[in-house]
Amino acid sequence: MAFLTRYEDDTSRPSVGSALKDAAVRAVAPSLLLFAGIVGIGLLLAGPLKSVGSSEESVNRDLAAGRTPTWDSITMVWSHIGNTEYVIGVAVLVALIVWWRTKQWWYAVVPVLAISLQATIFVIATAIVGRPRPEVSHLDPAPPTSSYPSGHQGASTALYVSLVLMASRITHPVLRTVVIVLCGIAPFLVGYARLYRGMHHPSDVAMGAVNGILSALLAWGYLRRERPSGQTRA
Repeated sequence: MAFLTRYEDDTSRPSVGSALKDAAVRAVAPSLLLFAGIVGIGLLLAGPLKSVGSSEESVNRDLAAGRTPTWDSITMVWSHIGNTEYVIGVAVLVALIVWWRTKQWWYAVVPVLAISLQATIFVIATAIVGRPRPEVSHLDPAPPTSSYPSGHQGASTALYVSLVLMASRITHPVLRTVVIVLCGIAPFLVGYARLYRGMHHPSDVAMGAVNGILSALLAWGYLRRERPSGQTRA
């Protein structure tokens, strides 16, 4: 069974109990390895590799030196689409619409599961690592979390990668392409905005993206699906 078409190849309804069990085994458990990797790299960046952070800040300083009122306004919008409340709102709205249209709750919950995985990893990892934010002026209020990894980047990436995967099922070719392109671009806009606005080092954004991408892929594959032959599950 193709990973991308797994929800089309098998549209059978799972029980809530089996879906929860699959989520625990196929999404939550593997996410522990992702969490360990992100924390491990973060501790290196905050400790033995602390000099990397200093060298990275040249990117933040260059961006800060080139700030203009116009780009301040543009990046404020881009940064906001990675805000927690926005990401949660979009994920829930999409889940409700998809559930209404497909009658498949087990499919509709994918973006909600994706952002939940990345958020859990992010919140615990940022508390453990405690990396300071770049030493440039910050254009956004700094939440009570450290710089690593980027929560905005992780949340937006998890959400929009999930939506890209879901958009592959749109039958109208033009609409499918437009949705995929817009959702694919969004995380890059958020990442640039967070660097421009002095909120994160490049490595914070990069690891936020890793967190988001892998969380989205784990969420997409959380439910066992039958192959067309009905003999094995994937």
